[in-house]
Amino acid sequence: MLYGRQIAVVVPAFNEEKFIVRTLRSVPRFIDQIVVVDDASTDATADRAARVRDERVSILRMASNRGVGAAIATGYARALNRGADWIVVMAADNQMDPGDLRALLRPLASGDADYVKGNRLGHASVRASMPFVRRVGNAILTRLTRLACGTPHLTDSQCGYTVITRQAALALPLDRLYPRYGYPIDLISRLTLQGARITDVVVRPIYGDEESGIRLTRDVPRILWILARAAFRRAAATTVARRLPAAAPIRS
Repeated sequence: MLYGRQIAVVVPAFNEEKFIVRTLRSVPRFIDQIVVVDDASTDATADRAARVRDERVSILRMASNRGVGAAIATGYARALNRGADWIVVMAADNQMDPGDLRALLRPLASGDADYVKGNRLGHASVRASMPFVRRVGNAILTRLTRLACGTPHLTDSQCGYTVITRQAALALPLDRLYPRYGYPIDLISRLTLQGARITDVVVRPIYGDEESGIRLTRDVPRILWILARAAFRRAAATTVARRLPAAAPIRS
């Protein structure tokens, strides 16, 4: 526990037998619960996670592969059911520095944010550690996300290192979040429409010999569709707000 809050870490995992143990052992002791969501891995991810001797760890095994967004939504639901006040997402591939966790939590502790995203692009080592193609792709997606969701101050929209308050998570339609790659755009869109306060915190980018699961021919059309839907939602919400009659003055 930290700041008097029960904190959970959700670890979405798909075929991460190589990194899952290292990831789980790196989670700081101030974290109260760790929810591993094995997205129907075909390797030994779940078995290796189960051998980690840590009473905080629980493992959920998906019956079929549904995608990282669905795995995170499933983890959110489990953490909320177990009383978490704040829920962190850390990938199972050991790409997120646990040393950045306290910085991610501070905006929640100060009451300045409902959802905090890591910002790898603002870190001094990003040019040396993040591949050029990823930097360019991320910058383009972030720009498009800003336009679609109306979040002009957002940076690094695709960073999965995040933390959300219980109240913001409870307001989300977890069963309707986009289930696969591109889920951050859908999540940001829904949070923005709720009026949630979203903040970025600089985190250290880490890349090793892990392989990206992104496929351009498959994922780019999906992402463009998610962006278009987010823009439509925002436009529809703005139109409805303009049509609502002004509230009558309160008479004493």
